[in-house]
Amino acid sequence: MRHKSIWLSAIIFLATGSPAQSQKPKKIYRVGYISTRNEIGRNEDAFRKRLHELGYVEGQDTVIEWKFASGKNSRFPDSAAELVRLNADAIVVQGVGATQAAKRASSTIPVVMANADDDPVRLGLIASLARPGGNVTGFVSISAELAGKRLEILKETVPRATRVAILSRSASTVAASHV
Repeated sequence: MRHKSIWLSAIIFLATGSPAQSQKPKKIYRVGYISTRNEIGRNEDAFRKRLHELGYVEGQDTVIEWKFASGKNSRFPDSAAELVRLNADAIVVQGVGATQAAKRASSTIPVVMANADDDPVRLGLIASLARPGGNVTGFVSISAELAGKRLEILKETVPRATRVAILSRSASTVAASHV
């Protein structure tokens, strides 16, 4: 009886394959990263660290395609187009110029703004901060929609304040949108 059991187990194993063979290979995520910098720096290291904390390991289940513009915004469109050709699962961008290039390159690949430095609503990159719509999302450091909220927080923090001054570069379109 024991002999039949061993043969039956062997037949089932051979017919169905080993568990290792039947498992689907783990997906390898391709993440594009467009930066104004010329090499991996503090922001990029923080990005890698956070991916690792979330369980993604570069070289195992995640490939990061680094695209550095070396301060030349004219490189953004080519970098974004290349990431689309590489079938990136998502594109992380720094700044508005890179966001615009990535949005123009694809309307389906998620584009994550990392610290956009201008108002993405005013520029037409997203519909609103609350509901960005489309394939662009992320966070911004400056937005006209936040100016009123910042003033409200200031009033709560310093209720006796009667005057507030804003210092900015006069040529800045960001500063102009806050006034």
